[in-house]
Amino acid sequence: MDMINKAIANVLPYFPKKLIWIFSKRYIAGETIEDGLRVAKELNSEGIEVTIDLLGEFVNNLNQAEEYKNKYISIIERFTSENITGNFSLKPSMFGLLVNKGICLKYIEEIVKKAVEKNSFIRIDMEDSSCVDSEIEIYKYLLHKYPAHVGLVIQAYLRRTISDLVQLKTFQLNGTPLSFRLCKGIYIEPENIAFKKHDEIQDHYIEDLQYMFDQKIHVGIATHDKQLVERAYKLIEEKQIPSDMYEFQMLYGVTPELRKSIVTNGHKMRVYVPFGKEWFGYSTRRLKENPKIASHIIKALFARG
Repeated sequence: MDMINKAIANVLPYFPKKLIWIFSKRYIAGETIEDGLRVAKELNSEGIEVTIDLLGEFVNNLNQAEEYKNKYISIIERFTSENITGNFSLKPSMFGLLVNKGICLKYIEEIVKKAVEKNSFIRIDMEDSSCVDSEIEIYKYLLHKYPAHVGLVIQAYLRRTISDLVQLKTFQLNGTPLSFRLCKGIYIEPENIAFKKHDEIQDHYIEDLQYMFDQKIHVGIATHDKQLVERAYKLIEEKQIPSDMYEFQMLYGVTPELRKSIVTNGHKMRVYVPFGKEWFGYSTRRLKENPKIASHIIKALFARG
């Protein structure tokens, strides 16, 4: 069945977008800022904070990169003016990282300045291995100037991650804890760059998490894996981690029952809320990450008649 699901997942991106939307609407707030606001308010009403993300990546046109920069500034203005409890994340490749690093940094710094003005926070997403070094450099630069307003995503499946964490720890400034979002990682990488086996990735996720706890780094425990959640609970209890030094994080629409149980157990939860017109690429990545979803799309299609 797994092979069938993988085959379907590989073919589905070539189907009409209306078909993919059957799957996507569960995981994406919608195409507009109004959609993002609606979902953010719903989650806030449940006591859940949000991370807002405008969809789009790997831009190769600097005019488009500037447009995205302006959109992000407008998004920060709008969401903060409506008192949404949450912060914002961005992908540097959306701002021309692979075209002109200097302009990319300039645009991201303008966004961070707006976040500082609004007493908010920007999380820099980590993308595939071609972007990792540049994104760490961008983070270091911004951390030096805006230590309380920027964070980074860390991917546990990369072989380099623990050494990156050790090196990044030396950049902590002014007593402000570093802030990292720890996820498994979703990009397809060669074996010399990334761990491939499930148990290896699980164990390195916990190794990274333990290092961050020990070094008093604030961590977003980003996972939908019940086993990892249970192992995180155990570490939190053993090490008596203060509640203000961690939170759990999940993607919108994924494992809602597990999310509910984490909140019920008294832990802070933040949900990543993506929206925007570039939802198709995001959705097809989710399919590749979890091919089992493919069979649900096919069932939904037939259920609609």
